[in-house]
Amino acid sequence: MESNTKYTLENRRYVIGGAVILLVLIFIVRLFFLQIIDSDYKAWADSNAFLKKTLYPSRGIMYDRNGKMLVYNQPAYDVMFIMREIQPFDTLDFCNILGITKQQFVKRMADVKDRRLNPGYSSYVPQVFMNQLSARECGVLQEKLYKFPGFYIQNRTIREYEYPYAAHVLGTIGEVNRKDIENDDYYVQGDNSGRSGIEQSYESVLRGTKGVEILLRDAHGRIKGRYEEGKFDVAPVSGKNLTLSIDMELQELGERLMQNKRGSIVMIEPETGEILCMVSTPSYDPGMLSGRQRGKNHKLLERNPDKPLLNRAIMGLYPPGSTFKPTQALTFLQEGVITKETQYTCAHGYTFRGGKPACHGHASPLNLTYALATSCNSYFCWGLHDMIDSRKRYSTVQEAFEVWKNYLISMGYGYKLGVDLPGEKRGFVPNSKYYDKYYRGRWNSSTIISIAIGQGEILATPLQICNLAATIANRGHFITPHVVKEIQDTPLDTLYTNKRYTMIERKNYEIVAEGMRNAVLGGTCTRAAIPGIEVCGKTGTAENPHGKDHSAFIGFAPYQNPKVAICVYVENGGFGATYGVPIGKLMMEKYLTGTISEADKLLEETMANAVVSPNILSLPDREL
Repeated sequence: MESNTKYTLENRRYVIGGAVILLVLIFIVRLFFLQIIDSDYKAWADSNAFLKKTLYPSRGIMYDRNGKMLVYNQPAYDVMFIMREIQPFDTLDFCNILGITKQQFVKRMADVKDRRLNPGYSSYVPQVFMNQLSARECGVLQEKLYKFPGFYIQNRTIREYEYPYAAHVLGTIGEVNRKDIENDDYYVQGDNSGRSGIEQSYESVLRGTKGVEILLRDAHGRIKGRYEEGKFDVAPVSGKNLTLSIDMELQELGERLMQNKRGSIVMIEPETGEILCMVSTPSYDPGMLSGRQRGKNHKLLERNPDKPLLNRAIMGLYPPGSTFKPTQALTFLQEGVITKETQYTCAHGYTFRGGKPACHGHASPLNLTYALATSCNSYFCWGLHDMIDSRKRYSTVQEAFEVWKNYLISMGYGYKLGVDLPGEKRGFVPNSKYYDKYYRGRWNSSTIISIAIGQGEILATPLQICNLAATIANRGHFITPHVVKEIQDTPLDTLYTNKRYTMIERKNYEIVAEGMRNAVLGGTCTRAAIPGIEVCGKTGTAENPHGKDHSAFIGFAPYQNPKVAICVYVENGGFGATYGVPIGKLMMEKYLTGTISEADKLLEETMANAVVSPNILSLPDREL
């Protein structure tokens, strides 16, 4: 009996000991979970004693190349709240002050709690109720803020624009989404970041670094002042300022000349690769996408059939038309297919295929520089024929075509150039496999002859077309085009300072430059002539299966030591000489001389007032 009692006591001891150990383990695990894993517990503890206010940095300011301020900051205010601290209040009064309905209030509170929309939600962590209040709205709310426990005001800034131009270049900022927050722990719900243009591509430079201000609370949650006199506060660091390569006066002129038209103007300083202006029309006032009306206005722009949000300069894919002919001349010269003196015939078209592609009347036979000056279609078709179909130089048509394509790639076609703006398209240059698949391996120059004159499958952006003009101006190299000239206290990426050489020798560029000079002296670009300046140019009339042809022009000036290269592309503008040439002339004249001469004022007004619809010109070609 005694042994049984002893055994029972021993068992109880083990049971009680095990229970105590288990309770201790549970307690330790729970403490670990509350203090280490569960951030809500720490947030609750901190929020009882402190209010940590984020101090948002001033976003970097943007200037144009001449020091004109383009984008700056104005004070704005966010209405913040901590869900745990909200007490019953007059909801209707609150809504009236902010100019919202009760339904909007209820929806906003529900959205904040929805972890699908707000994955970082915690009832102890400050949340944004409404952002970007003006100073007046903030003042009205501030007077009655004591009536709404749990709510407070957070200082912010919003973007202001000095000019209603260059929207596609400058870009916009908007509220971050869930993906942004997951990819970068800098952001929390309610933060803003660049959504397009320079604002997006230079976001990490412009945004700066957040600071924090720790405020002490009393037992009732009232703010008593800064914790330890701000000893642990962290000051925000402002974003870096940017100097853009854009000349705002030039940009303004370009947008005025292109109003009521679809298309683009791109101007580059050949020596540096700096973009002097980048016009895409239709456009919009960048101020439309700043402030609380951003969302509403963005939807209006999205629904506009003219697609004003599309940056046609880097996203528009167009057949380059005859502006492509200099690439053919350079390729044929480098490969020894032709020389400067080589002559081909033209009988109002490419005679090898019975007059197709067709051509306008001019002397025949003709050499290369005259073919460039007169924009002869037949000449470049013959050149492609002699290169692609020649079995003396290349064993197969595929081999010949790959050589041809690689020259174009080296000149900046077929792939993104790498401009410092988001959304750039690569254009399209087919390879031999593309044609093998389409024609089942049975094709030659006649099958694809339209690519010789920048038609067919060839597609390019206005930026790529302008870069060709800059490369010819430099006689064989280019620097990747870019719109940021300087970053405060930071060197530019070497991509925007290093020269990129093509596969073609300088001597061949000299021949092509001579042909483009002759085009202005007595060819298709005579309207591009500027007194006292040796302008070089090349027209383009790009066939358009969906309506009237597109009007295009590339050029550079002066002939020696060029200072500017340009591409003008007007959708459905007809002949290159109709819109492309005169607009190009006015833009170069403005940049090189600082003004538009009295003799060209009428031309300026004619171009600015002309309306080009997708299929109809407002004025007949002969009147322009």
